[in-house]
Parts: sequence; structure tokens; C-alpha cells
Amino acid sequence: MGVDLGDLFERKEIELSDLKGKVIAIDAFNTLYQFLSIIRQRDGTPLIDSHGEITSHLSGFLYRTTNLIEEGIKPVYVFDGTPPYLKIILLKSGNKIRAKAQEKWDEARTRGDDQEAFKHAQASSRIKGNMIEDTKRLLEYMGIAQVQAPSEGEAQASSIVNDGKAYAAGSQDYDALLFGAPVVVRNLAVTGKKKLAGKSIFVDVKPELIELGKGLKHWGYQENNW
Repeated sequence: MGVDLGDLFERKEIELSDLKGKVIAIDAFNTLYQFLSIIRQRDGTPLIDSHGEITSHLSGFLYRTTNLIEEGIKPVYVFDGTPPYLKIILLKSGNKIRAKAQEKWDEARTRGDDQEAFKHAQASSRIKGNMIEDTKRLLEYMGIAQVQAPSEGEAQASSIVNDGKAYAAGSQDYDALLFGAPVVVRNLAVTGKKKLAGKSIFVDVKPELIELGKGLKHWGYQENNW
């Protein structure tokens, strides 16, 4: 669900080219939510096909994954399995928040306020229908490796890294650090220009690399204690 540990660890800006030849175990659900959130029209309306089905996530996975491959990166998408009991409770709470955001989005669109509409539309993003199955099918057609986790995707991604089968876990959240991933890479899905919330200002976004060991040593933990 995302624990904000960003201020506790050094985040080193890198280029995608710095990850050339490396396997990155990417949290698929985290990435899917990002694409659903950011790939929208001015009033917040997501991309849809001729049947009215949302395709923002498919567009994101297609073009972003292609970009990663062109940079020589080897992505492995890790999908969540059955969530822990406590997370199920949080997910239900999150659904209520998204439903409220949907109401505010509809109201903003009705009065023609695109800026407010886009903001609330992003907050209303949710995974539904065949989104997961369609994403897996797209990745299969592209020949991209994918892993089905028994539970938390970031836990599985961290295990893959610790087993030496990947260089880093890829996610916007910091949960992979809590699961013991020695290296975490952020901003793989949003590298480029990012609009600041509620402002007509765009800032550059680059991939960030976080090393668990360095962070723990900075706060006085010795290697034999973790």
C-alpha cells in the first residue's frame, strides 16, 4: 500500500542507460495504477477502445516497456496474488476514497473545470474488469517475462533480487525496502515530464536508485544486524 520512507534514504538520480543489461523485477500492480492515473485526456477521461473499455494501462505498458527494452533493460513484471488480511481492509477503505473522487471528478467535468477534473480523475483510478488479464496477455505477446506472486508483488520482487536473479526491484513505493530488497529503482514508469498536482508546472523526472545497505549504515545499523 506504500510506506513513505523517502526521507530516510538517499535517492540517487540515474539515467535509464545506467541500467543497461540489468534485470529489473517491477511491481506490476504499482505500474498499472500509475498508467491508469497519468495516461488521461485533459478532463481526466482515460483512453478507451471502440467498445468503451479502458486502455490507458495497455498503452502505458506497450510504450514504456518498449522504451526500457530499447535502453537494454530486461524487465520482469511481478503481479500481486492474494493480499494479506489487513491489506484487504485497507483496499476496501481505498475503494471508498476512489468512489468519492469519482463523484468530484463528475462534478468538475459538468462545470467544465478540466484542472480539477483531472486531479480527481487520477485519485479515482482503480483496477477492474479484465485489466490484469489483458495486461498479462499483452506482455506475453511482447515476449516479456512475468511472475505471479502468491501474495505481495513487492515481496516477491524483493525475493527475486535477493536470490540474485534481478539487479533491483522497480516500484514507486518504498515497500520493497521493507521486504529487504538491496536495491530499489523508482520512476521507471514516469521518467520524463511530470505535472505538479494542482499546478500548471511541469518538472523533469528521472529514475532514482536507492541502496538499502547504504541507508541502514547511515542510520547506524551494522550489516550483521539485518
